[in-house]
Amino acid sequence: MNDTTRLGDLRWTRGYTDPGWIRRFTSAGRELPPAAACGAARSPPVPCPSAPVDLHALDIALGGTTAKLEDLFTAAETDAFLVLHRGAVVHETYRHGTEAHTPHFNASAAKSYIGLMAATLAHQGLLDRSSAAGHYAPELAGTAFGDASVQDLLHMGTQVSYAGRPFDKAIEAQRYHAVVAPQLRPFGYTGPTTIREHLLTARATGRPGTAFRYENGNVEALAEVLRRVTGLTTSALLGEMIWSKIGAEEDAYYVLDGEGVEAACGGFSATARDVARLGEMLRCGGAVGGRQVVPEEVATTIAGGVPEGHPRRVRFPAAPPDSPATLSYHDLWWIPNDPYGSYLASGIHGQRLLVSPGLDMVAVHFGSQVVSPAVPAAPLLQAFLRIGTHL
Repeated sequence: MNDTTRLGDLRWTRGYTDPGWIRRFTSAGRELPPAAACGAARSPPVPCPSAPVDLHALDIALGGTTAKLEDLFTAAETDAFLVLHRGAVVHETYRHGTEAHTPHFNASAAKSYIGLMAATLAHQGLLDRSSAAGHYAPELAGTAFGDASVQDLLHMGTQVSYAGRPFDKAIEAQRYHAVVAPQLRPFGYTGPTTIREHLLTARATGRPGTAFRYENGNVEALAEVLRRVTGLTTSALLGEMIWSKIGAEEDAYYVLDGEGVEAACGGFSATARDVARLGEMLRCGGAVGGRQVVPEEVATTIAGGVPEGHPRRVRFPAAPPDSPATLSYHDLWWIPNDPYGSYLASGIHGQRLLVSPGLDMVAVHFGSQVVSPAVPAAPLLQAFLRIGTHL
């Protein structure tokens, strides 16, 4: 193996095994790769009133034992953590150089924001859930995603093989990263160099809508559909529909591929406060200060709208193979099926947005946790709900 090959292999794997390396990229979404802004409104941001509550003495279940909040932060490699209760900030902390104004990668939590826009456009009659994606993006016809319906894409309902490879979730995630981030390509890489090229290699290995398979391509195909329906880029669409209307303090950012197309499934960065504002808008029925941002029906049915024919209970992507399937999935949101009507946007390395109407709570967590069988995932959802019931 020569030095160039070794360097390529290190770039391919290092981001998954080194918290410092992960943190370097989770906080640099507008600096290292090309990026496009989702503009915040140029009027003053909506203030987040403060009503601090001391949560540090609260007992939290962690790895079969009882721990404190600081132990959770350590286990989760926490960069930012913010809790809103009834619209007021009861806890806010930043670590490892992250600050309140620092945009942080949301990773796959960004999938849920695409789902929110798609559900809104469908509610407005601009998007037909039953139509094939290829109807809106004809070049996708004949691919696994183009022949699937919008509804299938919204519920990870495709079964796909890329470029003739047997499907392996971890490998395909790395292949996707190689498409959008040239620095992560291994030596001798000859695969697709744009998201659209990547999608065109997808072929169906099963009938759409018959199984749940968590796969980035569903979201990228759906984002292409939304671009065709609205005539806007993904960053402009999110800016127009949501970001400019929630009282955000800062612009958000999407990483761009070689064609200038946004990495919709996970290349999104924003501050914890602004993601909390998005969550609070949803908790309040889609409204901010009496102004409707998304239709109330869209906001209030996220947790209860799993369609007939789609698996109600699915396994969380990072869960061990022998764990029980305890979550549902609807319109690219995770549904914990708890008594509080909660729903969750979730991303790799510990990115979370929990909206819990029954607990009057919104929680945001940004982290840089290693993804490895040797490193147990921190139980963030359970910790959020423990905090919510305490409040």
